[in-house]
Amino acid sequence: AGLVRVSRARAQQSFSPRKDVSPQVRASAPWLPGLPAAEAHEATLGKIKSFPKDDPSKPPHLTAFMSYKAGMTHIVRDVDRPGSKLHKKEIAEAVSILEAPPMIVVGFVGYVETPRGLRALTSVWAGHLSEECKRRFYKAWHKSKQKAYTKYHKRWADASKEGSPMAAEIDRAKKYCQVIRAICHTQVGKVKLGQKKAHIKEIQING
Repeated sequence: AGLVRVSRARAQQSFSPRKDVSPQVRASAPWLPGLPAAEAHEATLGKIKSFPKDDPSKPPHLTAFMSYKAGMTHIVRDVDRPGSKLHKKEIAEAVSILEAPPMIVVGFVGYVETPRGLRALTSVWAGHLSEECKRRFYKAWHKSKQKAYTKYHKRWADASKEGSPMAAEIDRAKKYCQVIRAICHTQVGKVKLGQKKAHIKEIQING
């Protein structure tokens, strides 16, 4: 009887449940996009992986713009692809429709080039931030005291009485920084998303 018990135990061990033999793939349809929460959130927003190379001869300009996907449609166009069978023929293609309300610049960050990459040297914020921008700094806006950047605004107001506010930081960025990136946020209230939190990104200024 003892031998029978041992063999049954071994049989149970050898035929383990499916989760031990072949774990379920977490990237299947019910668990899309199959990424950790932070990565999935970043994937929905879109990420600027690299900015174009700076050309000092051109006037200063933004190198990116934030927009929202409003829908899709299709277009009919002529193909200009020499060597292809479709060359100079009409094709129908799917296209996305983007809604791009005006962005607001609320500050900038100055970067210094080092052997290990860019290092942030200084940052300057605007004297007034809109509510939709401040909402991004809180997880639960209605439960919070809503005091983000109040001390910074007071410093800005005091400095503006004496002269140009944050002049020292701006001069420091002009003197030492090789890369300037604007801190921009969207006006999410102008898009019918049912959302009040603005999206904030750093966008490089070239030229």
